[in-house]
Amino acid sequence: MSRADHNAPLSDARPEVAWVNGHAAEQVSVLERGLQYGDGLFETIACVEGRPRLLERHLERLAMGCARLGIEGIEPTELGAEIRSLAAEAERAIIKLILTRGPALARGYAPTGRESPTRIALRYAWPVQETSGEAGVRVRIARLRLGENPALAGLKHLNRLEQVLARREWSDPHIAEALLFSGSGALISGTMTNVFIVIDSKLYTPRLDRCGVAGVMRRLVLEVAAAAGVPAEERSLDAHALESAQELFLTNALIGIRPVGELEGKRFAPGPVTARLSERVDARLKSAPPAPRGGAGA
Repeated sequence: MSRADHNAPLSDARPEVAWVNGHAAEQVSVLERGLQYGDGLFETIACVEGRPRLLERHLERLAMGCARLGIEGIEPTELGAEIRSLAAEAERAIIKLILTRGPALARGYAPTGRESPTRIALRYAWPVQETSGEAGVRVRIARLRLGENPALAGLKHLNRLEQVLARREWSDPHIAEALLFSGSGALISGTMTNVFIVIDSKLYTPRLDRCGVAGVMRRLVLEVAAAAGVPAEERSLDAHALESAQELFLTNALIGIRPVGELEGKRFAPGPVTARLSERVDARLKSAPPAPRGGAGA
């Protein structure tokens, strides 16, 4: 994973390119509902060899989130062309796409229904990576507990205050991530990852019907597991299930599959299920042809 946020230089926070509604810009309206209420969604897209990885899955999740939040007026074709154009200009980069309901047309929480969505596209240089080595990364358990709200479960919405508070709990750069439980004691995710455990060669990942983000890489891993004949199940998991895990790994759109080598002092040896799935996921990610150069029409 990338360096711990606390130790990252300021230059890492600045994008190489910033677009607002398709034009170079770095400002939005002070009335922006995304700023006032977190009223919007975002996607973080890995771009390799000039192409955005898993773009259709990102756009599909974004469209699902817009439907659930009632954000209208988004054209997926236009968004896709914009992201491809940004990706084509860099060999390796990260694009963060932010989509909000737009500037408020009246004071208060209630939208009028006449808002015009705002889209922000930021392209960042690929971060300096710290190798996890064969032993995997170190992970802790966060003290913070996630609130449960089925209306928002699965969405990558803009309100990330719980993750911000959880990330403030540690500054040790050797700890890559923290696992989060919900208020009712269910294992949900990491601060920026989904989590998978292996028990007796069967793969489990937490159900996300009460809270958490349904990651695009999580979905890909479940598909790859099914194709590989690895039994997999989404289910409610608690601390006991985590303690029983024989293999443990994390996923997100940037890191793919990242094995965990240590959790709160408990060691995990590299496992065969993790290795098998990691190899197959890597192959899937590399199988798509490189995008042709040439901007938005590519």
